[in-house]
Amino acid sequence: MRAISRNLLTVGLGCSLLFGGCTLAPKYQRPTPEMAPDWTSGAPSKTQAGAELQDWRQVVTDEPLKRLIELALANNRDLRVSALKIEKAMAQHEIRRADLLPKLDATAGADMRRTPAKLSSTGFATTTRTYSVGLGVSTFELDFFGRVRSLKEQALEEYLATEAAHKSFELSLVAEVGAAYLNLAADREHLLLAREILATEMASYGVIRDRFEFGIAGELDLARAQTTVDTARDSLAQYTGQVTEDENLLRQLVGLPITPDMLPAQTLAEVAPIVQVPAGLPSEVLTRRPDIIVAEHQLKAANANIGAARAMHFPIISLTGSYGTASNAVNGLFKSGAWAWSFLPQISLPIFHGGAIRAGVKVAETERDIMVAQYEKAVQTAFREVSNNLAQGETLSAQIEAQTSLTAATHKSYELATLRYDSGVDSFLSKLDAQRSDASARQNLINVRVGRQANLLTLYKVLGGGWREQEQGHVQVQ
Repeated sequence: MRAISRNLLTVGLGCSLLFGGCTLAPKYQRPTPEMAPDWTSGAPSKTQAGAELQDWRQVVTDEPLKRLIELALANNRDLRVSALKIEKAMAQHEIRRADLLPKLDATAGADMRRTPAKLSSTGFATTTRTYSVGLGVSTFELDFFGRVRSLKEQALEEYLATEAAHKSFELSLVAEVGAAYLNLAADREHLLLAREILATEMASYGVIRDRFEFGIAGELDLARAQTTVDTARDSLAQYTGQVTEDENLLRQLVGLPITPDMLPAQTLAEVAPIVQVPAGLPSEVLTRRPDIIVAEHQLKAANANIGAARAMHFPIISLTGSYGTASNAVNGLFKSGAWAWSFLPQISLPIFHGGAIRAGVKVAETERDIMVAQYEKAVQTAFREVSNNLAQGETLSAQIEAQTSLTAATHKSYELATLRYDSGVDSFLSKLDAQRSDASARQNLINVRVGRQANLLTLYKVLGGGWREQEQGHVQVQ
């Protein structure tokens, strides 16, 4: 402990000689959590030098979806709150930076007092008046040991963390709008399929009913045909409501009423596909993920706060002064001999605080260690999310291939079962089973296809997205 105190004193004296040119914060080093150089599964071939993510405007190729995303980025209320938080953090940083400079105030005042005769040294009641005008500096701290500078650096890192959090929210909003749009297109396709199935079932029911009336079909076949019609009606009502819910979600995300011309895609097949992730992306791309950048800035803020806590071991030197005029009459303020000044330097040296300062340093160092662990966890979580998403993408691609083949097979089976029933070779139950399998396969194919497109959007999100335009326009703050 004594060695640490001597080291702090040496650094503090060096800072005092440089008039606040450095701080007592430890030198920052970015943590390097253990992480595989390549993705653990689903990775496209090997890593390539220079491989990078595209901007979302190149990832999303569907023009209606692009317009909706642009509207959401301009009008979403949650994103607006996030932007306002950036302004708040910037203002807080400006406050801290202003503490490095003396504050000059203009003052004017009057002091009028009456002293009763019993308290007057002359034995008579007296009235005194004093007027003053001047400029003053109030409690300006000479930042010899970097306390104020450390607090300014902490505020700067908190501002940068807020800015990165805003980018993270933008990236999430792009993915949410894209997913909502894809779900709407898929549910619209489900709705069209439900209408088609209902029309087919009603036509089939009409045939069975005619056969029943002529004694060719039994009552059981008629009841089964009625169940298929009612099931199709239920499915139609379900997807009608789901489409309405999807549209309402898009309205909320976009922040504006959505007109029909904004949503031209009536089926998932009409939506231009999401661009594939470039092959060979290295795992280092995660370091530009917004939430990881947030975690690093929070770590830097905690590191800077250690400097402010350590500086409390050393004297705090502050200056208070004023220069102006004073007189017992207003018209005498600017006459010869009325000039007045005051200079009040003050030094506060901690002697005994019951270990509070040392404990404050320990709190700041522990907070820094917590931020290190959170940063490492953020990196590891990001790596897991990307690996899982890549693996899920490969699975979905295989599912699409299998489901496409299954859908074709079940549809052929349904056609053959219908012919066999119409020819009297097979029962209506066989046709009904084939019909249900066909409808289920077609619905599942829609779900797998929308899942694959949503997976690509999510992959760009968990990789950190491509935000080159925003990064080029980044404003450097000191």
